[in-house]
Amino acid sequence: MKKLDYAIVFVSDMKRSVAFYRDVLGMPLKYETPHWTEFSNDGSILALHPGDAINPMPASEGTAPAGSCHLGFVVEDLDAFHKHMQANKVACLHPPKKEEFGRLALYADPDGLPFSV
Repeated sequence: MKKLDYAIVFVSDMKRSVAFYRDVLGMPLKYETPHWTEFSNDGSILALHPGDAINPMPASEGTAPAGSCHLGFVVEDLDAFHKHMQANKVACLHPPKKEEFGRLALYADPDGLPFSV
């Protein structure tokens, strides 16, 4: 296996999610329809798809539901990115903090899907 080619996020509101990933996170829009949208950045694709057909199994306590995912992004300046998220009223689940492996922050998209930066 060479690399991860794409990830699909199932969303409750396509317009709201497209606006979030494009306008707030700054992901370059590649392709958009009402039922499928792709963002492409350095060869990786993030796709959005309506989630009304998805019904993941309930999670055990302390775990994410089956079918959920967690995205991770790299930014040039985490502190500037954090200020940008605050200005756009994006839910911050874990503010920027030094961890053993480097600095990390955790936010949530409009559907509550967590993503790390």
